[in-house]
Amino acid sequence: MTPDPASRRPVMADVARLAGVSHQTVSRVINGSSNIKPATRSRVEHAIAALGYRPNTAARALVTRRSKTIGIIASNTSQHGPASIQHSLQEAARAAGYFSSVVTLSAVTHEELRDALDYLDRQSVEAIVMIATQHDALAVVRAETTSTPLVVVEGELSGRGLSVGVDQMAGARLATEHLVELGHRRIVHVSGPRSWTEARARHAGYVDVMHAAGLPVDTDFEGDWSPSCGYEIGRRLASRADFTAVFAANDQMAMGVLHAFVQSGLRVPQDVSLVGFDDIPESAYTNPSLTTIHQDFHLVGQRAIDVVTAILNGVSMATPLIPPELVIRGSTCGPAPERQKGHTT
Repeated sequence: MTPDPASRRPVMADVARLAGVSHQTVSRVINGSSNIKPATRSRVEHAIAALGYRPNTAARALVTRRSKTIGIIASNTSQHGPASIQHSLQEAARAAGYFSSVVTLSAVTHEELRDALDYLDRQSVEAIVMIATQHDALAVVRAETTSTPLVVVEGELSGRGLSVGVDQMAGARLATEHLVELGHRRIVHVSGPRSWTEARARHAGYVDVMHAAGLPVDTDFEGDWSPSCGYEIGRRLASRADFTAVFAANDQMAMGVLHAFVQSGLRVPQDVSLVGFDDIPESAYTNPSLTTIHQDFHLVGQRAIDVVTAILNGVSMATPLIPPELVIRGSTCGPAPERQKGHTT
């Protein structure tokens, strides 16, 4: 049986026939050639719209070497930061006229990353953006080779090479300096898992400020980013009276700490001040609202795609780390005299 012509997908020859031009002219219009008369271009575009024609991207890529597709490799997407960055990358890519091909890894191993790179190569992606959040993952990325341009997001915090990220150490310094300027002298840091580059950088920023101020460092509490872990650490802290402030390495753990303190009868911020990191949407609606460090994930995605387009156009582009911002809300104030007494340096 012969297929019904009305039901088949329109092809380039149909566009050419309707527009009254050659097959080559349609191809040149689709590929953005500037050497086309406006009237001819208009006829071809109207024919494309009337027929609902969609170019064959794979075939076009073979001819033009441009697939207009960017590969994104992600992991740890259950966490707010990586998930937000992936979303912002896809939005920025779409705004720049690119499709996204996303591969999510359960673990960043040499084998999984190699498989992901091979898959994206078969998709003819023009560039790859890798969200590398853990130190070991960054080492794996550095060890792999690919002929496709590769931009690392968040894992590489040096600001060098093809990398984009927020200055995590600067954010931790802002959080800790805020507490010191309020008069706090005993500040506990609840860190993220030290296998994460961001957790290490936030820990280092806290330590730098404490040492510079001549204050004791208290970093005995390592969490896993979750509210439940923050809650358990908060319960342990609530039995102590030798601190007046807590800097938690992310907002979820800070919320867990806050809940534990309230259950234990500690008032925030009257008894203990609390600072988080990330400025997730919920942080403005806790009781009290959470003082935190804001990361502009939208700008991270935009800058990463800007780097990609610069590379593809043969242009070099500097990629300094993006500065974070301190957002002061209701969870911080000066230390309570009765808790500060006897613990100054």
